[in-house]
Amino acid sequence: MYTPRTPRIVAARRLQRRKDRDQSGRFLAEGPQAVREALAAGVVLELFGTGSALDRYPELVAQAPEVSPVTDDALNALAETVHPQGLVAVCEQVDVPIGKALVKQPRLVAVVAEIRDPGNAGTVLRTADAAGADAVIFAGDAVDPYNGKCVRASAGSLFHVDVVRSPLTIIDLLQDSGLQVLATSGAGEDDVDSLLDGGLLDRPTAWLFGSEAHGLPEAMLAAADRRVRVPIYGAAESLNLAAAAAVCLYASARAQR
Repeated sequence: MYTPRTPRIVAARRLQRRKDRDQSGRFLAEGPQAVREALAAGVVLELFGTGSALDRYPELVAQAPEVSPVTDDALNALAETVHPQGLVAVCEQVDVPIGKALVKQPRLVAVVAEIRDPGNAGTVLRTADAAGADAVIFAGDAVDPYNGKCVRASAGSLFHVDVVRSPLTIIDLLQDSGLQVLATSGAGEDDVDSLLDGGLLDRPTAWLFGSEAHGLPEAMLAAADRRVRVPIYGAAESLNLAAAAAVCLYASARAQR
């Protein structure tokens, strides 16, 4: 049974750092739900589990290409949550080149531009998946989609949509692929409801979302086809990023259906 000092545990633990994830093309998926989705996607390389967890999830053990029993201390070293659930998988990264994603002619795309908060990014991933989006693009100096908190917040959706990493200069490419590009902005000339009522959201669309602190870069706002705000009918100053993304993506999902 592997301990925290076993070389394979030491090597896997390094994947908690972005530099090591980038160099190896691997990441950690923690907990039975994430492991289940990763196994379904065929990207699990090795499954680490405590004895009790391996007994509890025999269906996951049966699917894993390699299973390594570990001590509780070793599992705690790999896990990033306060109360880990006994399973951690080493997985291959799943992102695809932007050209490969766009050649599929997606109808709904979410672009998170320079978003640094992994929880927000993972929640947008989950929301985009739920709304039927085909791809989520992490643009510019955005959080690593394989950050542990982002993977957990995506609740498995990381494995359901095309995950793309790209520079900020992608607006022309999106437009050339037949997507209207809508940039979210609190000061936008258009609002989501008027676009929905006007029948303008039934087209293939890429929504651009910026960080809560700074919004979208000026160049992206200028290059987009429209700048769109989420209408605020009460006294709240604004919505957080994940809530605004849900409103926009579901408006498009409704229009496209």
